[in-house]
Parts: sequence; structure tokens; C-alpha cells
Amino acid sequence: MEVEMTGVIMKFFVTSMLMWIAPVAILYAFNHDLIPGVTQLSPHSLTLLSGFVAVISVNIVIAFYIYMAIKEPSDKHEPDPAFLAEAKASVSQSAGKVGDSSQSLKKEE
Repeated sequence: MEVEMTGVIMKFFVTSMLMWIAPVAILYAFNHDLIPGVTQLSPHSLTLLSGFVAVISVNIVIAFYIYMAIKEPSDKHEPDPAFLAEAKASVSQSAGKVGDSSQSLKKEE
């Protein structure tokens, strides 16, 4: 169980970092003329294009994370029988208390 959680946390950490790094790198590349052909664009067009590409990159990272989550093995987890028994007893006990309090209200009327 610990190994699975470590893998999940690592995937989340990596995709979170990509969600920060990818758009910043794209904006940096556009603003410092690292991409060929962007020097011919007006500042307004450059801002729009770089922002659009940065947003698309974040959406690609999110889609990749969703794809990885879907492809994870889904073991059917069975709840602990002792926990289930305790939970059922707790629910039936609280339901019994509610019934008792409604009967005492009727007696008072």
C-alpha cells in the first residue's frame, strides 16, 4: 500500500511541476525570441499567441495526468469487516436514540 501511494504522490508532484514549468518556459521562449518567426509578430499578437500556447500546454499536462490515472490498476478494495460491523452498530445505535427522543416528545405533548 505504501509503495502505491508513493507512486501516486510522485505522479502528482511531477505533473504539478510540469503545470508550472511548461507555461513559464513557453512564455519565456516567446518573449526572448527563442522560437523562430515570433520576431515578426506585433507585441499584441505575441502576447496572445504565447498565452494561448501556455494555456494549451497546461491542458495537455492535465489530460496526461488524467490518462495516467485511468491507466492505473484498480484493485477492488474491500473494507475491513471489523470496521463495517462497528459502523453498522453505530448507525443502528444512533437510529435507536432518534426513535426514543421522538417518543419522549410525543409523551410530553
